[in-house]
Amino acid sequence: MTPDFPNIRHLRAFVKTAELGNISHAAEAVALSQPAVTHAISNLEKSLQTPLFVRLHKGMGLTDAGRAYHRRAARALGEIALGAKGGGPFEHRVTAPQLRALLSLAEARSFSLAARNLGISQPSVHRAGRDLERSISRPLFIANGQGIELTAAAENLLRHVRLAAHELQQGVAEIAALQGTDTARITIGSLPLVRTQVLPQAIHNFLQQRPFVQIATVEGAYSKLLRDLRHGQTDFLIGALRNELPELDIIQEPLFKDTLALVVRHGHPLTQTPNITLADTLEYPWVAPPKQTPAGTYLSNMLQIPMLANTPVKVVSSSLILLRGLLLAGDYMTIISTSQAQHELDTQTLVALPIELPDSARMIGLTYRKTWEPTVTQSLLLDIIRKPYRVGMETGL
Repeated sequence: MTPDFPNIRHLRAFVKTAELGNISHAAEAVALSQPAVTHAISNLEKSLQTPLFVRLHKGMGLTDAGRAYHRRAARALGEIALGAKGGGPFEHRVTAPQLRALLSLAEARSFSLAARNLGISQPSVHRAGRDLERSISRPLFIANGQGIELTAAAENLLRHVRLAAHELQQGVAEIAALQGTDTARITIGSLPLVRTQVLPQAIHNFLQQRPFVQIATVEGAYSKLLRDLRHGQTDFLIGALRNELPELDIIQEPLFKDTLALVVRHGHPLTQTPNITLADTLEYPWVAPPKQTPAGTYLSNMLQIPMLANTPVKVVSSSLILLRGLLLAGDYMTIISTSQAQHELDTQTLVALPIELPDSARMIGLTYRKTWEPTVTQSLLLDIIRKPYRVGMETGL
């Protein structure tokens, strides 16, 4: 869904009025008439359904809602300016229809489909896209056999425009919270190691305090989730941290260490084997995670699978449901994060074999943008996630 950007000139007029506290000074700064600035502020107040200013004898003072929205609007304009990457005062020239066209074209990769999604004519989308190219003084769209591709300049602009849209959405959420109607939507990139226990429990605890907030989780490959995070399409990621920071504009915050375990069903023959060794496991069929995953790589190296004449791995799958089903169906075994299998281990449906797995610990934590300013509601969810692990992390346990 394409965000409905407000009029960019109106947004600039509001930000300048908030900074200068005077409509006439703001009008001069943004090259608009005083009535035009007054009209811009009035339109914003109508769309947000709340007063943004208190009209004072000596000028304009911000309301609580105005202060919240000013911070987000200023950050949004800053992101739009960064998207031009040296192209001059781009945020002075760009329009909301041009930004909506960019967002829709990035999703549709076709002028005709983007027009249909926006509910406007194809020539209108084409004109908005080409006007945007002139505003930024760079080519943004390249035609191919299937539709269009985005240039590197377009990809950079797209990321900053999405971040600008996210800031404005944050502002709307903060105003709603001030009005006592906190119906925000928090989007979390969810990685496998936290989906069974850590995240569900945190969400449950959070919703006891914020019953009208909606949580959306997004699952997928780490590379896709990281891109979504950097584009403002998710608020934060939770799961296994990377050993090396994948991008310079993000922060990785550790919560706890998770270890791998070799797991079988209750009653598996290996649970009755004394002094069990790794070699004993090769007599049984393995269900393994994909080799490109950290657990899959660890298993391949540990068992030295490439050196074996016949691989013990009979099934490769990243599906936790399939994995559990196979383990319970027969004498299979697997390698899995202890946090993923914690419930089954606690109930003894599954059993961890007493085989040491050196250097298998992985740090689990939060990943978010360096420049992200969470709302009060988002901060509450983060605090709830952090709380069970705070003592351990502070003591280094």
